[in-house]
This record gives sequence, C-alpha cells and structure tokens, in this order.
Amino acid sequence: MRVLAAALLIVPLAAGCANGGDGPVTLRVLADSSLTEVMSDLTAVYRQSHPHLRFRLRLDGSQILTGELDEGDVVITADTASLRSPDEDLEPARTVARNSLTIAVAPGNPLRVRGLARLADRRMKVVFGPSTGPLGRYSQEVLSRAGVSVKPRSEEGSARAVLGLVRSGQADAGLVYITDMKSAGAAASSVAIPAAQNVGVVYPAAAVSESPRLEDATAFVDWLASAEATSLFNKYGFQSP
Repeated sequence: MRVLAAALLIVPLAAGCANGGDGPVTLRVLADSSLTEVMSDLTAVYRQSHPHLRFRLRLDGSQILTGELDEGDVVITADTASLRSPDEDLEPARTVARNSLTIAVAPGNPLRVRGLARLADRRMKVVFGPSTGPLGRYSQEVLSRAGVSVKPRSEEGSARAVLGLVRSGQADAGLVYITDMKSAGAAASSVAIPAAQNVGVVYPAAAVSESPRLEDATAFVDWLASAEATSLFNKYGFQSP
C-alpha cells in the first residue's frame, strides 16, 4: 500500500514536468467575488486537459483586485472600466460572461418590497456596493433609470458582503448580482428589477502582461471565452458573452 501511495503522488508531478518542464505551474487568478462558485468548476475542468497547472484564486471586489495586478497572472472583473486604470499592464481582454442586478431582501420579503422605489423609504436599511467599484456604479445606473434616489446606510466592498448583511438581518435590502442569490439559498429572497431599468453586467478577463506564466495565462483567458467554459457559466446563472 505504501508503494502504491508513493506512485500516486508522483503522477501529477510527472505530468507537470512533461508539460511545463520544471514541474507544476501555478496560475494566480484574481476574480470578482461574484464568480466564487463558478471559478471552482472552471479551474477544475480546465485542469483535466492541462494537468501541469495549479490554480490559486483570489476573490474580492473588482476595484480591490485591480490594485493587486502584480500578484496575479489573470484578472477577471465585473466591468470593463475596472481594467482601464492609467497604469494598467494587461493583455487584450475578452468578455467571458454577462449578468444583471436584483434586489436582495430577507426571506419571504417581509417588508413587501415590490421594486426600486421602495428602497427610497428612509426607514429602510439599504446597503450598496462601493461607489468606486462595478457594483456601486451599476446600482446607481439602475436607480437613475428608475428615477429613484437612495441614500444607503453603508457601502460594502463586494456583492457578497452586501448579501451577507441582508442574510444576517443587518440590512433590509441591497442590490446584488442575480447570480449571487444562488449562494444565499433560503437565507434571502430576490425581487426582480424590470429589464427596462436593469443593466448589462460584463465580465472581461485578461492576462497580466508581466506574468512569468504569460503563455499559460493567455491560454486560460482564451478558454474562458470558449463554448465549454460558457456552459459552466450558464450552469451558475451567468449569461453568455
């Protein structure tokens, strides 16, 4: 049994040597937190045909990740504006998925929120994403389209943080991505935003130009825009690019 265990441990290392020359290659992927669940599937499927790769995921708000490009090989944000910083050092981006917003409320919607106008009630504890990040910008665009002005109780760092406050009862409502609601389960409910008031959320992915693993990073970004990857995005509620 000990001999068999040792043999099994050697297999991935041998595969890494055959493909990368010096053993397994670790790709550091910086991804918006709204991609938390789907990224696990994407990287697992990609590794099946690229056994020399390992993945290290960093999940957070897009506005935070773009300040850490020197710590990543690939970055995936929730809007294109986040990739346009003056000191960007990225390869051409590819759109890999799309999304839209919804209103997260307590289970069963006890306050009977029916639409965006209800969020203007000052008695409501409403939380948004950061005004410096994609979710905050999308939220303001949605409210502007609806002709509604809302003063949030707080701005959180990511959609998952917003959803967390709603789930815990610390907030009455918050604007999040539709796909985030899948992670909430029975701990939160969703109120749809009419298509005419909603926005089209875009997820661009790009390889970091200074990455020492640029070839692998670029190949992974290309694959994220493939039909195989799109089917995985669709599985988690994301729309096709």
